Amino acid sequence: MHLRHARQDVAREDRQPQVVRRQGRAVPHGGRPSDPRSYYSVSRRIVEETPGAFYANQYHNPANPEAHYLSTAPELWEQTGGEFDVFVSGMGTGGTLSGCGRYFKEKNPAVKIVGVDPVGSLYYEYVKTGRLTKPFSYYVEGIGEDFLPSTMNLNILDEIVQVDDKECFIMTRELVRREGISVGGSGGAAVLGAIKYARTLKQPKRLLVLLPDSSTKYLSKIFNDDWMRQNGFLDEDEASGYVAHILKRKPGRTITATRDTSVRAAIQTLKENSISQLPILDEHGRHCGIVSELDLLNFLVRSEGRLDEPLADLVNSDYATVTPHTRIQLLRSIFNDAKVVLVTEGDRLLGLLTKIDLIDYLASQQ
Repeated sequence: MHLRHARQDVAREDRQPQVVRRQGRAVPHGGRPSDPRSYYSVSRRIVEETPGAFYANQYHNPANPEAHYLSTAPELWEQTGGEFDVFVSGMGTGGTLSGCGRYFKEKNPAVKIVGVDPVGSLYYEYVKTGRLTKPFSYYVEGIGEDFLPSTMNLNILDEIVQVDDKECFIMTRELVRREGISVGGSGGAAVLGAIKYARTLKQPKRLLVLLPDSSTKYLSKIFNDDWMRQNGFLDEDEASGYVAHILKRKPGRTITATRDTSVRAAIQTLKENSISQLPILDEHGRHCGIVSELDLLNFLVRSEGRLDEPLADLVNSDYATVTPHTRIQLLRSIFNDAKVVLVTEGDRLLGLLTKIDLIDYLASQQ
């Protein structure tokens, strides 16, 4: 599979996650890292108040990937004798993936580096399309970001795999039950990502998967049946509550266009199908953005008479992506930030959802 490598950007501090840590729990809030409640501000305050202290800043400290280059990767290489074809790791700050990936590529350029990213994080869409789409909250901890850390070297990736909260947690529990391997949610995500990647291979490969966490911090969450049920992760026979159930109610196919489609043709397509936005597909048939009726309106106001211009320059990133397994409860919060949600499975576009689709579905359930 051809992978379009994303460029390496240095993230600004104002793009860091809008999250506070309270009693060891991540709680979303509407402020920025400058908010005195954020763990960034608290960390800086502690450094300022503590003689001899320093701010480690794992998102922008080059010592993060360097430590894995000098320590983790050589240890793995020695233990395996370098006898593996693919290295699979979760994508968080990028320290592990970037440091180990660099070392393994130097030892054997044929080794493939595969990153695993949760639905809600921005890495997957950015690597695939080069676009920073709308990130949103998710439950699996330790992987994924809603900004681009400078410690993450995306250019070293050969492939990226997307995973969903529920399937990560089910895999985490299965690893304990079947294999006696006690890991956290990011470990389950890494194994799941490796399995998904392996299914795309045409011939067997030796996969090395890094499991960096243990289960001890998640006994009251992932390994607690009540918590799993309360958050919709355990009831396999649930008849509703997932994006897949909304898609089943939507008749017909998803109307799309390409970057070469003309403005005139796009307007006609919106009119004929009574829709307000078009997912745009690239030359490989994968979605690469959307064009809305507002984009077309603004273009016509600026460029009177240029109806035969292609849509390429109008494509925008004002959307979020989910999978059929994403819970509807989560979808509600996603629409607070994103106007449109694209439903995908791998590189395949399954559908497009708007707020009215969610409203219609919820009303039908009353």
